[in-house]
Amino acid sequence: MTSFSRAWRLPSVKLSLGILAAVLLVAVFGGWLAPYDPIAQNPRLRLLGPSGEHLLGTDYLGRDVLSRLLAGAGLSIAGAVEAVAVGLILGAVPGLASIFFGRGFEWATARVADALLTLPFVIFAIAVAGIVGNGLHQAMAAIGLLLAPVFYRVTRTAALSFTRAQYVEAAELLGASRARILRTHIAGKVLPTIAVTAAGASAAALLVVSSLSFLGIGVEPPAPTWGGMLASDLGYLHQRPLAPLAPALVIMITVGALNALADAVRDTTGLHTESEELHVR
Repeated sequence: MTSFSRAWRLPSVKLSLGILAAVLLVAVFGGWLAPYDPIAQNPRLRLLGPSGEHLLGTDYLGRDVLSRLLAGAGLSIAGAVEAVAVGLILGAVPGLASIFFGRGFEWATARVADALLTLPFVIFAIAVAGIVGNGLHQAMAAIGLLLAPVFYRVTRTAALSFTRAQYVEAAELLGASRARILRTHIAGKVLPTIAVTAAGASAAALLVVSSLSFLGIGVEPPAPTWGGMLASDLGYLHQRPLAPLAPALVIMITVGALNALADAVRDTTGLHTESEELHVR
């Protein structure tokens, strides 16, 4: 039985995958599943509690909370995926290249990665938004840049263990180029490690996306996001004290499922990752 087969047999992995599959479906089809227009305002229905017509009640502008929760999944998840994709490209590619392209390249990329690791996610994203404009893509590019060092270090560490393998040495003796060795003999070997790291990075990215939308950065109102809904609900706790519970729960459950999946696969496969170092700074 392979390591991934053992991971699949774990109840936590099955539960996490089920949750993530449901979240993905909502992210893709949430706009169609929403029973009401998520941005339609009706002041006469403002701050209503749960009912048969509005299962999760309405917000301070009379908008259906369930509809906004479903429609907001797309932007929240898309932002996290975009940030992870940027971090993976900017981190994994130099991490692989640093193995074969000389000490100078290795030293330069390692110093850049160390410098980026010292920067706080949210403050850096706010600074970038202030310089280049308040947009989702700008904010996610900034977050992806700070995720890149994690992918760099994980990819480099995983790839180092294969550089002295006999098949790699044989390929070098036969005259294979460094690029070909990386592409055919090493890149595929480190993909499982990168995938586990990506799961942990997605959890961190979703937290950062929610934090930024909570502050009004990245996605501007009235477009619904989980973090934006949480921010608006906190202003009306006296009228609806349980209103922030719905967006907070979906964020917690999604992040928990991503972390549980990454931890379970890492523990059963013995993959080396640095996900414990990945946190919202």
